[in-house]
Amino acid sequence: MNLRIRTRAGAVVSAAALVLSSAVVSVAATQFGAAASAGASAEQASTAQAGTSAQALAHTRPGHSGGTAADRAYRDLLDHGPDAKILTAAHRAQWRSAPENSVPAILDAFEDGAEIVELDIQLTADGVPVLMHDTTVDRTTDGTGRVDSLTLAQVEDLHLREGLGGAQAALTDEPVPTLAEAMRLVKNRGLVNLDKGWPFREEIWDVLVETGTVRNGLYKSDAPVAQVQEFRATHRGAVYMHMVTDANLAAFDEFGADQPVAYEVNFDSTADAVARRPFLDRIAAVSRVWSNTMWNGLSATMTDEASLIDPLRGWETLVKSYHTTIFQTDDVEKLERWLRTGTGDPLPSGSVRVQAEDFLATEGVGYHDLEPANRSNLQMRPGEGVDIQDLDGAVSLGWLRGGEWLTYDVVVPRTGTYEVALRASSPYSPAGAYTVSFDDGAPSARVDIRNTTSHAKQELQPSGVTQRLTKGTHTLRISLPEDAYQNWNLDYLQLDPVRR
Repeated sequence: MNLRIRTRAGAVVSAAALVLSSAVVSVAATQFGAAASAGASAEQASTAQAGTSAQALAHTRPGHSGGTAADRAYRDLLDHGPDAKILTAAHRAQWRSAPENSVPAILDAFEDGAEIVELDIQLTADGVPVLMHDTTVDRTTDGTGRVDSLTLAQVEDLHLREGLGGAQAALTDEPVPTLAEAMRLVKNRGLVNLDKGWPFREEIWDVLVETGTVRNGLYKSDAPVAQVQEFRATHRGAVYMHMVTDANLAAFDEFGADQPVAYEVNFDSTADAVARRPFLDRIAAVSRVWSNTMWNGLSATMTDEASLIDPLRGWETLVKSYHTTIFQTDDVEKLERWLRTGTGDPLPSGSVRVQAEDFLATEGVGYHDLEPANRSNLQMRPGEGVDIQDLDGAVSLGWLRGGEWLTYDVVVPRTGTYEVALRASSPYSPAGAYTVSFDDGAPSARVDIRNTTSHAKQELQPSGVTQRLTKGTHTLRISLPEDAYQNWNLDYLQLDPVRR
């Protein structure tokens, strides 16, 4: 049984899954959640998912043809018709395989299927736009100081850190790119969400004109509409998207007949006026709806992580009930797979997955936790001390410490050799270590948890630990050595068949 589906759809249903604007999607989500929480069979759960998949296949739309990939993406962006292609925007580019806002991350994002890359822009002391999310270089490079206090030459001497950066993320050989370098790179590949760039719009405009990429750059802001319209009137061909919340939803009417190509709609509750169908219907009639699914507060918990559990808790519902036709995501490959297949985080054929929160009961028997209270934010198992938390939609275990252990029942579908993997996250190096044992046998050698450069961004990490198991139920124990530093989060365990 795919315990990921059973446990989360039944035990932890987000507010977004319960409060939907579309009756059709609401009924589908309720039926699937109810069947799963009632202990539905694997076949029933699979049938429910298959229905979702069949509906989602319609999300694979060809879009416009001809010209370069960037030409097609531009024409698709301007199309807000009922059959418009759903577009993918890679948040800080493909930071999962390269440093955020780096040249390799940009290339990988387009290679993985994104039509748009989100790039963050700051100005150097000598007025050159460079790619940097923060106002300082501290988090993502080996340097320190504000970007606007460093010259371009000083910034170009820095090296980027892996992934989302952080003090303990490994350094790479990648330099900080200028916006001009990035725009030349994307010219024939796709579009750029020019994030944080509105204060530097004139400097950015000069770069777009110089590089011949005016159509590639997507300006955005929540600035007063009069200011936006003045800029658009004096910068012919500028592509613009507006950011709206309940605080400025009147901007839609202020734009009148001259609407932006898209609206980035941000809401932390489905009760927000900006998230209701009357307002979204009006936007969708003349523009595109852009949704951010990276973390909880941007689309009312309808996140990437929630979508991996069940697309009806995120991506699928945003399309069907909120008119979303552009997703900004931290999971480009998985979003693209969902658009093609309708699946969130499918279990590989022959594999076994167990949610971390499904540990066996009773302190000292099924688990050992050093503190009697749950220190995290989900009270799923009252009276038990294991720390269960919501990480932007992923139900995970946190506050893992040396000396603790967890035991699980694992149902193996067929006799064979299996490799253990854990889906985990941590911004630390070292992050932690664990051993694995089966059926009260000897523990494995230690396995190190890799730094994922964020507490909330989890990766499936193969362990190299293999075990021959017979068909049926086995007991698996994850133990955390007392003498190892431990500061990581655990989403699920997976046993993958070793194919020879």
